[in-house]
Amino acid sequence: MKTKSQILRTAIMERRAVVVPGCYDALSARVIEACGFEAVQVSGFGLAASVLGKPDIGLMQMKDILDMTWNIVQAVQIPVMADADTGGGNALNAAWVTERLITMGVAGMNIEDQVFPKRCGHMAGKEVIPAEEMVGKVRACADVRDRLDKDFVINARTDAYAPLGLEEAIRRCNLYLEAGADVAFIDGIRTKAEIETAVAAIHGPLSVNLMDAVTGIKTELIPIPVLAQMGVARISIPVASIMVAHKALMNFFTALRESPTGTLPGQTQWVASFEEFTDFVGLKAYRAMEEQYLPAERLQTKYRGAAKIVG
Repeated sequence: MKTKSQILRTAIMERRAVVVPGCYDALSARVIEACGFEAVQVSGFGLAASVLGKPDIGLMQMKDILDMTWNIVQAVQIPVMADADTGGGNALNAAWVTERLITMGVAGMNIEDQVFPKRCGHMAGKEVIPAEEMVGKVRACADVRDRLDKDFVINARTDAYAPLGLEEAIRRCNLYLEAGADVAFIDGIRTKAEIETAVAAIHGPLSVNLMDAVTGIKTELIPIPVLAQMGVARISIPVASIMVAHKALMNFFTALRESPTGTLPGQTQWVASFEEFTDFVGLKAYRAMEEQYLPAERLQTKYRGAAKIVG
């Protein structure tokens, strides 16, 4: 039976544009899994927004990122890619973070060459560290991978495109792949022609970021089958989950606040039913465990004769 890291590595190495949506918590990860996606990634943008209610400008602490990632890994059966941001510091910090992630059962990670404090790759004002410094981080992470889980996927991201141009971004990708990264990622690349250039020039698999899959934001919104034909290995859609949640919450609570009665009777399009939601999060399975393990008299008192395994 393949491990999760083996499953993720195989999908990426097939260079078929495997789609890896971003989640911001365990629930959003479970939704992505339930909708049939092969893998999920932790979105740093989403974590900053959901945990802090703040923009992705380097405010999340690494401990909080690791704690949230642990919850996500435990919630789903599909491979999880972590967002290691800049690795938490220098090469030593990055190696320690890699060790923690592998021990937690994470299948792969993104690590980037931004200056700390970093920011979302589609924001203005990005700065990058020297390529040689990032090479050291990648080498350190790769040594940990080779020692603990050789199939763990290191996705080395460069943010050099915006400040330094495509040629430098491609150069950095090749340096990072030579240092031991498994896949390279040019964040913020803009056009199909530039992606084609990158695929041809980079000596390994390429990852592309489509951000929300609706607007594309900075990268041209190219159909996934076309990207697969081009030989792109991995597609991240990192911020859609948190932005969909934000819009849905705003719309619902605006409608609720503006309702003359303060309620929305019969407007079931806004919400899942209580039973539907509790089924999704596994309440029936926990009730079954209660039936199996709790004393009968305790169950009788607890539920006062309610039907067994109720929602």
